[in-house]
Amino acid sequence: MRKRILSVVTLLLVVTNMNAQKPQKLTSNQIFEKVQKLNFLGSALYIAAHPDDENTRLIAYLANHEKARTAYLSLTRGDGGQNLIGPEIRELLGVIRTQELLAARGVDGGEQRFSRANDFGYSKHPDETLKIWDKDKVLADVVWAIRTFKPDVIINRFNHRTPGTTHGHHTSSAMLSVEAFDLAGDKTKYPNQLNKTSVWQPNRLFFNTSWWFYGSRENFAKADKSKMLNVDVGVYYPLKGLSNNELASIASSQHLCQGFGRLTTRGSQTEWVEFLKGDFPKDKKDLFSGINTTWNRVKGGGEIGDILYEVEKNFDFVNPSKHLPALIKAYGKIQKLEDQHWKKIKTKEIKDIILACSGLYLEASASTSSTTPNSNVTVSFEALNRSNQSIELSSITFLPEQQKIKKELDLLPNKKQNFKETLSVGNLEYSSPYWLNEKSSLGMYKVKELGLIGKPETPRPIQVQYDLMIDNEAISFIIPVVHRYSKRDKGEIYEPFEILPKVTTKLLHKVLIFSNEQSQKVIVEVKAGAKNTNGTIALNIPDGWNVSPKEASFSIEQKGDIQLVDFMLSPSKNQSEGTIEAVATVNGKKFDRELIEINYNHIPKQSVLMPSAAKVVRLDIQKVGKKIAYIQGSGDAVPESLRQIGYSVIEIDPKNINDKNLEDFDAVVVGIRAYNTLPELQFKQKYLLDFVKNGGNLIVQYNTNRRVDVKAPFNLKLSRDRVTDEHANVTMLAKDHSVLNYPNKISNKDFEGWVQERGLYFPNQWAKEFTPILSMNDKGESPKEGSLLIAKYGKGNYIYTGLSFFRELPAGVPGAYKLFSNMLSIGKEKKESKEKMKL
Repeated sequence: MRKRILSVVTLLLVVTNMNAQKPQKLTSNQIFEKVQKLNFLGSALYIAAHPDDENTRLIAYLANHEKARTAYLSLTRGDGGQNLIGPEIRELLGVIRTQELLAARGVDGGEQRFSRANDFGYSKHPDETLKIWDKDKVLADVVWAIRTFKPDVIINRFNHRTPGTTHGHHTSSAMLSVEAFDLAGDKTKYPNQLNKTSVWQPNRLFFNTSWWFYGSRENFAKADKSKMLNVDVGVYYPLKGLSNNELASIASSQHLCQGFGRLTTRGSQTEWVEFLKGDFPKDKKDLFSGINTTWNRVKGGGEIGDILYEVEKNFDFVNPSKHLPALIKAYGKIQKLEDQHWKKIKTKEIKDIILACSGLYLEASASTSSTTPNSNVTVSFEALNRSNQSIELSSITFLPEQQKIKKELDLLPNKKQNFKETLSVGNLEYSSPYWLNEKSSLGMYKVKELGLIGKPETPRPIQVQYDLMIDNEAISFIIPVVHRYSKRDKGEIYEPFEILPKVTTKLLHKVLIFSNEQSQKVIVEVKAGAKNTNGTIALNIPDGWNVSPKEASFSIEQKGDIQLVDFMLSPSKNQSEGTIEAVATVNGKKFDRELIEINYNHIPKQSVLMPSAAKVVRLDIQKVGKKIAYIQGSGDAVPESLRQIGYSVIEIDPKNINDKNLEDFDAVVVGIRAYNTLPELQFKQKYLLDFVKNGGNLIVQYNTNRRVDVKAPFNLKLSRDRVTDEHANVTMLAKDHSVLNYPNKISNKDFEGWVQERGLYFPNQWAKEFTPILSMNDKGESPKEGSLLIAKYGKGNYIYTGLSFFRELPAGVPGAYKLFSNMLSIGKEKKESKEKMKL
């Protein structure tokens, strides 16, 4: 058992190292597995819609058992979902999920691809999906993925023949895959792509089916399986000390922001794929049956195979470096291949093996984690040869600047070479996620450069090419410049090295709500990307608004330091909405970007540049009550939003709730998915209900319906009902209820401008004590009346809502603020009336 645990730990350490920018340090077992993969010339492309849609069991099986080059094409980055580990949503959530997908592929051995499709939220039918996505562009991206990856086998996660039975994105991914399978080999389709790639016709297309698609195991057992293949993906890998399913579980558990942490599983398990198009395999246990996956597949490959099959057959696990002469010889022959596709792939693979077999350690660490365009940065180098092979470091070259420095150093066995050089950084683009560089539409990201489309992340801005001579063969290794440092409480840390603006600005509040004509302070954080940074800062404001001062100066001595600048913003006289932008000027150059750093332990640190802007709303809103307790669930920005309209919001830990500490609050609000994520709530529910019974208002926001009980005072059953059309008509069922009338009159106009959806996971059954307030539905569906339910309980009110306030309030939707204020104020109108009578 101890050996097995160590194997798992070793694997996870390698994955962590990859994610944290550390050089790979492979064991002999891992080197041998790379040799096996080097000797397999076959590729598989798995296609679905979102992060977490992929079947990690099948991807791991293809990559590790079959040794196939395997990739997952996720059409979106999951931007429209929810986040269980932090407050990031939309674009920032997409950045996190991108990195989690890369972490998953680092475990299961696959590669990762994307399209330009923007995950705009849940969609119930592919007709809606493909209209919002721009079908032709996403189809072009799928064709591009096929032409550049050149898979022999394509596997769809979802069924293209059943539109309307599952998420519209899911079905759309399969429909586009089926269409692209035929188009990828047609040179008349998307001919602009052929300037950078060539047409490609995959051999076969499958659908990764299961009993779930048939409704039950019994139905699937009766299904016609004449066109189905099945493989046992529960195989065990002695070299890893793990079964395929354990590997898959670890990979899937990288999706932490979606709550996918899970137990590992073992044992035999069958995966089924249904044949859709192409050549039907002769062997129904082998997806690559009939496809030549040997070195003989490419012209001139036979000689390479003779060398490398011998290395695999007689691999020396104790001294892998003994194979270096053979590997170097094979490398030279690979460079002469006419097939440019396989030449590129196999060159990279064999270079990784040569690097590992020689024990070569190559590093380039910058003195800081970032620099600015047109600057200099000091880079520390380390080169170490841990084999007896003769190796010479000829030179190093900074890329993309092509700054070459001769070295001519003999890398003697286990004698490291350390040196420093100054890199002159030119006018390079900032190293932010490339798909966020331009304003996106609801359904599509804009990417001008064809070569970037599909890439999981922006290529590293600065790389170093180590030019070596190994056994008289010139070989170059390109590695990214990183920033390596240590902390006493964390140890050694590797961070990506970034190119960032000289100045970034940040508006501390992303939404400012003005409930009257009174001015508010607007605080701008100015951050220096270089030392001794001086300039001015100003706000661009909407027409009818005023700001003072018009411009302010800043002076920051230290790089990374910040200065806060205050402005007073006066709203328009009438209700209006707009955007303010913070713009800094340094030596005549404008800087209007905010730097957002995302730093979780399971993914590399991410530096994201977004417009430095905030929404401002002049809103006629009334409120009653002031002190609110907030219980965070999976994380949202609702507390800050409520503070914007004058509430005193105190976030409380449910562990600390007792029969006394809720007495002073006017209302208690429970954050999204709290009952899904906070087990201790079930032990504190009695105190929450006592709070209601004694006259308080308890607002419970949406929870998923998976094995959860929100423990309402009366029967309440959650469902998967949702309204995804943010423009769906809203009917007011309880027109006279105070929630629609006090202290703000709610009308249909207040449901204009909502974003992404109306709401989700509405209850579909409830006790007679509940009053349904609103009715709404997506096109072609029956009315859903469970979006807002209110029940009198004792002297107070229990309110359950699936309306997506967690999206609407941070987006500054006026009507959402008014309705939420009314929910907080229920029952207060009588108290207010009595107080007026006393006066």
